[in-house]
Order: sequence, then structure tokens, then C-alpha cells
Amino acid sequence: MTETKTREMPAALNLTDAAHARIEKLMSEAPEGMIGVKLSTPRRGCSGLAYSVDYIEQADPMDEKIETPGGDLYIDAGSVLYLIGSTMDWTEDDFAAGFTFDNPNATGSCGCGESFTV
Repeated sequence: MTETKTREMPAALNLTDAAHARIEKLMSEAPEGMIGVKLSTPRRGCSGLAYSVDYIEQADPMDEKIETPGGDLYIDAGSVLYLIGSTMDWTEDDFAAGFTFDNPNATGSCGCGESFTV
């Protein structure tokens, strides 16, 4: 009998503690009827794709669902392939605050950091 070796699939997305905390804060302030937040990669910006996080009222059965202690994060089904193995973080400083992404699939990004290419 031949032994089949399988390798563990990378997570669709890894979240830092700061990202978990921000999702919890967003959901505690969410408008009524929102079931979670959704990450997608719409086409925009000078490099082609951008990261977008928005509240959602209804889940798409094709989306990837990540349960966090503070609420559910959904990843758009069409965006999962662009994000596999990425890390989502929340950063704040004196001038800006926002989710940041360390994406091993990105082959380039624009100078302002708003968009990326795969």
C-alpha cells in the first residue's frame, strides 16, 4: 500500500491580534442588521487590485468565512486566490489608521500603497 502524503493548505488569511480587535470594534459599532465585515479585492488603483473592507447584511454562500472572537469576517470568493497566505493587520499612527496586508502573492504595488498586482 502506497502512503499518500498531503501538505497542509495555507490559511486563506491570517489575522493579527490588532486586526481581531479592530473587527470586534467595527462589529460593536455596526449599523443594525450587519452580520459581519467582508474583505474583497476590487479592480481599481494604478496597479489593478485594491483591498476593500465593508459591512455586509447577508453572506454569500461562496465566500470564505472566518470566525473571530468579535465577529465574522468574510472573504469574497473571487478574491480568495489573491489572498491565500496573506496577513491582515490593523495599524494606527499620528497620521493614518487602517488595515494593512502582507500579501505573498502580490508581485507589485503602486507607489502610494493603495493597490497591488498579482
